[in-house]
Amino acid sequence: MAVNGIARTDVDTLIDTQVANEIFEGVVRESKVLSMGRRLPNMTSDKTKLRILDSLPIAYFVDESTKNGRKNVTKMAWKDKFINAEEIAVIVPIKENLLNDASIDIWAQVRPRLIEAIAKKIDDAVINGDEKPTSWPEGLLKQVETATANVEEGTNFYSDVNDAMVKVEESGYEVNGVLGGVGLKGKFRMLLDTTGQPIQNTEIDALEKSYLDNGTWDKEKQELVLGDFNQLIYAIRQDVTFKVLDQAIIQDPSTDEIVYNLAQEDMVALRVTFRMGWNIPNPVNALNETATRFPFAGIKKKVD
Repeated sequence: MAVNGIARTDVDTLIDTQVANEIFEGVVRESKVLSMGRRLPNMTSDKTKLRILDSLPIAYFVDESTKNGRKNVTKMAWKDKFINAEEIAVIVPIKENLLNDASIDIWAQVRPRLIEAIAKKIDDAVINGDEKPTSWPEGLLKQVETATANVEEGTNFYSDVNDAMVKVEESGYEVNGVLGGVGLKGKFRMLLDTTGQPIQNTEIDALEKSYLDNGTWDKEKQELVLGDFNQLIYAIRQDVTFKVLDQAIIQDPSTDEIVYNLAQEDMVALRVTFRMGWNIPNPVNALNETATRFPFAGIKKKVD
């Protein structure tokens, strides 16, 4: 089949198994939250059940002085959480004359734009909860707030980071990473001791840090989130689907404004869909079995 004189097979070459894997890996690298989180094996269906420990076993000493020296019985309790795969769609308009120009590597131009768009949408939904699917959990910042795991910004940034780490540690987790906006870089560079020298070779200095540079971090709301990023898990549904559009109009989803009229502008558009899900298991542990435990904490901006 041809699309405005362009053979469908010409467009099919843009997406094959190898290219699909490039999209998977590229999104994981580009998305700051996914690059920090823990990836599970690819999903084989739309929903994956997680068996989360909800109650720890208890060991007992056996009293041999009693008549029978019986062993006590203990149990472990489990509860279910789910990872629900939801679809993210990206549409890339392409001029027909570019597609027909054999000297231009179209995929080299299309691929980074696809990856950037998908990664930004994932970061925004996972961190802020913006436009998230209803089956996904609340955004990470909202969950931190609900768990009352925020520390209000004070006069000493180093102390603020320490206080936030303490909240995570009291929940029974080890802090292994920090997530924030690009403005956070300067704050860590300005961590100075009493002599004005950079604070180095400390536990805080050694933490892995990831800075969002795609516009999804609102520094006016939160300075950073830190915690055990092994507890932020995600899985990808292994199917990238695509469709070539030629007669459609493309509208801005926020304003409904027509951005492209493909037929009038001699364009085709490649629509790619990508499916994934995420969750925070937050199982009980030896240090904290309460419902208030949470593996992340944040530093909230002080309200003047």
